[in-house]
Amino acid sequence: MIHLEFFPVSKIYRRFGFELVYQCQMFFRFKCLHVQRMLILRLYAEDKFAWLRDDEFARQTVAGINPVSITRLTVFPPVSKMDPAIYGPPESSITEAHITGQLNGLTVQQAVDEAKLFILDYHDVYMPFLDRINAIEGRKAYATRTILFLTKAGTLKPIAIELSLPPSKAGEPRPSKVLTPPADATSNWLWMLAKAHVSSNDAGVHQLVNHWLRTHAVMEPFILAAHRRMSAMHPVFKLLHPHMRYTLEINALARQSLISADGVIESCFTPGPVSFEISAAYYRDHWRFDLEGLPSDLVRRRVAVEDASQPHGIRLLIEDYPYANDGLLLWSAIRSWVESYVQLYYPDAGTVQSDDELQGWYHETVHVGHADIRHAPWWPSLSTPGDLASILTTLVWLASAQHAALNFGQYPLGGYVPNRPPLMRRLLPDPERDAAEYATFMADPHRFFLNAMPGVLEATKFMAVVDTLSTHSPDEEYLGEERDEPWTGDAAAVAAHDMFTADVRRAEEAIDSRNADQRRKNRCGAGVLPYELLAPSSPPGVTCRGVPNSISI
Repeated sequence: MIHLEFFPVSKIYRRFGFELVYQCQMFFRFKCLHVQRMLILRLYAEDKFAWLRDDEFARQTVAGINPVSITRLTVFPPVSKMDPAIYGPPESSITEAHITGQLNGLTVQQAVDEAKLFILDYHDVYMPFLDRINAIEGRKAYATRTILFLTKAGTLKPIAIELSLPPSKAGEPRPSKVLTPPADATSNWLWMLAKAHVSSNDAGVHQLVNHWLRTHAVMEPFILAAHRRMSAMHPVFKLLHPHMRYTLEINALARQSLISADGVIESCFTPGPVSFEISAAYYRDHWRFDLEGLPSDLVRRRVAVEDASQPHGIRLLIEDYPYANDGLLLWSAIRSWVESYVQLYYPDAGTVQSDDELQGWYHETVHVGHADIRHAPWWPSLSTPGDLASILTTLVWLASAQHAALNFGQYPLGGYVPNRPPLMRRLLPDPERDAAEYATFMADPHRFFLNAMPGVLEATKFMAVVDTLSTHSPDEEYLGEERDEPWTGDAAAVAAHDMFTADVRRAEEAIDSRNADQRRKNRCGAGVLPYELLAPSSPPGVTCRGVPNSISI
């Protein structure tokens, strides 16, 4: 038995303990004794074999916990942006010979030109840190690239995985393995191990970059500056108020227990003590506020192109992309609400430019809250009502829908450790590197695979923590709900919010309809989970749905 004391996750959660039984078998069964219920894993409950399949591995890139990393592949082979004098030749080891037979008769160039190839590219994110990670006992990682092919059915399939290590000497070629879908028993187990390493890379980027950095952390300067520079009666403060609830508190508690040295993240995820160097590097080199809105992010990742004829101004290149499909409904509702609200109080550019509280809020957010990148040329200006509406729409999106999509599926979809191991303890077996280890793998590949997974302590702690992080509190406030407090006496503002409420309800109805549409194979089918992470409403508890107004857990 393992006894865990939970950290306090907000003022509405009391400290409590979990006692979990963990069996190191292919399928883990466990019981939560203190709360008298089974911990329900939706993926495992719907189809206990789903995680083994390539189609499910690929489906989770567009309808899983981290649907914001997939990008369109426009250059083949993929090329690193890292210094070749240190990390060797930039070209990937994946060649046309590896993937030609997987393209349904297309050449590689045709597949690129027709937007059929996509990639999960974690090479440059992990490569600078691999030597330090792999020097830690019980931690092993590669810098991975995974190429996926968009089939005629609208689903994705992985067709090649590259596993790279740093060069032994600066500038030399990187040691790398390229694996393709298996053709025999041995290659099947190696392919499973390769997918596990990709999932571990993905889990780290999800938690450290997309979840913590791009929602929790970057919202802080905007919230702090709002409280410092704007009156509670200011119209923009009133708009933002429900989207700032508990965020500073949950971030403070996260710093105490989750992201602290030797905290849950460092102990449960492969990067360990370099975890927040990865976050810092992404913030320094890649984060841009002007591209954090949903349409801009989709275009940046080349999974969408601008198209004025489409309802949201963009056309998705993966038509059945549940996160993007549903996200655009909520983005549109938020944008319409914010634009209507802003127009009530800022009818022209002069009213924006002459509002000292508003200008002081934005200046402090950029120049103090984001001081290290304050001179970046991409910061949006705040001169017109359109500027203000764009900034506020992005903030509401990040605090509500974006955070919900990245947070509330962590336990239901990711708590089953073999599907998505947060850390790996072994590299792939290599007869040239270690003949004895390879013989062990060949004799019992099942045991080798399980021994590459997290240990009992790491897995149990991870499952217990993400269970709580995926839980909606009884007093949660959801996107589009009518506000109970008398937040304004302006009838026009109340009417605009009522329209927003109606838009959100229509979005939820559309999401329910999509989840029943058999043509949408990434969200409907035998044992396939419906995509509900952006369905706005939810009862309390672990539900794998619901969009709270704010980052409150």
